[in-house]
Amino acid sequence: MDSLITAAALALAAGDPLGALKRVALRDDAPALALRGIAMAQLGDIVRARELLRSAARTFGSKQSVARARCVVAEAEIALISRDLGWPAKTLDAARATLQRHGDYINAAYALHLKSRRQLLMGRLDETEQTLAQLDSGHFPPAFAAAHELVVAGLAIRRLQTKAARMALKRAEDAAHQAHNPLLTAEARSAGLLLDTPAARLIAHGEERLLLLEDVEALLASKALIVDACRHLVRDRRNRVCLATRPVLFALARVLAEAWPEDVPRDALIAHAFRLTPADESHRARLRVELGRLRTALGPLAGVSATKRGFILRPHNTDEILVLARPIEDKHSQILALLADGEAWSSSALALVLGTSQRTVQRSLDSLAAAGKVHAFGRGRARRWLLPSVPGFTTTLLLPGPLPSD
Repeated sequence: MDSLITAAALALAAGDPLGALKRVALRDDAPALALRGIAMAQLGDIVRARELLRSAARTFGSKQSVARARCVVAEAEIALISRDLGWPAKTLDAARATLQRHGDYINAAYALHLKSRRQLLMGRLDETEQTLAQLDSGHFPPAFAAAHELVVAGLAIRRLQTKAARMALKRAEDAAHQAHNPLLTAEARSAGLLLDTPAARLIAHGEERLLLLEDVEALLASKALIVDACRHLVRDRRNRVCLATRPVLFALARVLAEAWPEDVPRDALIAHAFRLTPADESHRARLRVELGRLRTALGPLAGVSATKRGFILRPHNTDEILVLARPIEDKHSQILALLADGEAWSSSALALVLGTSQRTVQRSLDSLAAAGKVHAFGRGRARRWLLPSVPGFTTTLLLPGPLPSD
């Protein structure tokens, strides 16, 4: 490899794409095309970056399988950054196998690292943990070590393991400093903000207060009965009941929990659960049916008892009932939570992560755009969506993937 190629590669490793382009911008040989592609990706021109990497792979030819595999890994990273989650994962697996077979263990490990990032993004936390277990970070270069620790921290944050997350973020920032990479340093510091800004609201005894992630972690480990409005669960330390597909039952559970230890009048329950006022006898009959279903669903967690004016929630294993709610209530909160990472998302990628139809996501994006909460750029398949600014609260509890005890 000549000196200009080496210098450009070192500039990219240090997060200096302009410095790399100065050295290879006028060259069309395969190594230069690959480095130009990576530089363009760092500068945000994703379309041109992918064109250059594919051109580099063709120029390397079939006999240079390792170089071609490295181009595939670079393109996989660009696909991940541009939230092209439909990019074929098998192609990355094949490239990793080629690199491993030819002794390029660092780039093979990086391919596995990219796989773990995709799994984390899609909320596949157990798969992410299994992939990370295959990586030995002891011999990674500093920039790679920083990126790896960011995934470790992301997994810990999703699992509400705040102490482990802080340790991983400290390792990531130290490695980024060692690599002299300001982009990675900024990313580590930005991730650390998730631990120091409100993640949820606690509602109890008629009062509300904001919680950090570590507060949520402690709350879920407590003896209290928790009505979790972030995941539509009713839970304690040992049991959990999911009411995500039963919105009427969850609405009843939440209003009963917010009023506890007081009861809730029948007309108030009907207004909250059925959105009907004034109530008549048919509505009261329906309310009795739904409360019977709620009593059955909650099982060992709590009972629902009638009072003179309404109903009251009675926990079985604790003397405390709490409601865990989102910092800001919005029916499109999950989409906003994904967009809060600052990257540009396609509607197809959002639908894939959320497990819903692209048309449903598009309707939500149109509503958010009309309200000025998101904006788009590009057309057709290249259309991407962004938040106009970073929200002032964390959104971890709204991201796909199970929380502790799920």
